[in-house]
Amino acid sequence: MNNTDTSYYVYALKDPRRSPAVPFYIGKGVGTRSHDHLLRPDDTRKGHRIREIEAAGHQVMAVRLVDALTESQALKLEAELIAAFGTLDSGGLLTNTVLPSGLGTKARAAVVVPSGVKEKAQVGLSLLKEAVLEMTQANPEGVSNADVASLLGLRSDYGGGAKDYLSYSVLGLLLRDGKLERTAKGKHVARVR
Repeated sequence: MNNTDTSYYVYALKDPRRSPAVPFYIGKGVGTRSHDHLLRPDDTRKGHRIREIEAAGHQVMAVRLVDALTESQALKLEAELIAAFGTLDSGGLLTNTVLPSGLGTKARAAVVVPSGVKEKAQVGLSLLKEAVLEMTQANPEGVSNADVASLLGLRSDYGGGAKDYLSYSVLGLLLRDGKLERTAKGKHVARVR
């Protein structure tokens, strides 16, 4: 992550049908990222909301909240704002999909889950998956779990013999998502689409 490039910003997409306009999506980006959603609404809840607002004769407001950030500053602020507003999956306002389906319904009576921590964890997981995927794309011959754990600093020093569970989990999620495949030699390669 480049900590000298300050071209990042954090933005909100707002629904102008209420006053004051209510945010329904928080993101980070560079360049025209905040407006790209409006040009080509996708098939997510965010895209459906954009089309719903436009069908009602209104224009979605794309508002930059904070400019001149490094990528790490933008990621931290984005995660904090998503946690503060909450996602629809956690009873909040935002259409952000940082929670995998079904996660919000699993509860344990004896465990307190503070508001916003699921969103923070899922933003972090999303970044880990992106980093591992970029690493596999840069290594066409593939990477091992040990490569990922060691070179990305994901190896644990927690007591016990297994130190690479986190990287195994991330690789497993990427395999499940169809973004990676495992070679006969046990390496992980990016799937060509």
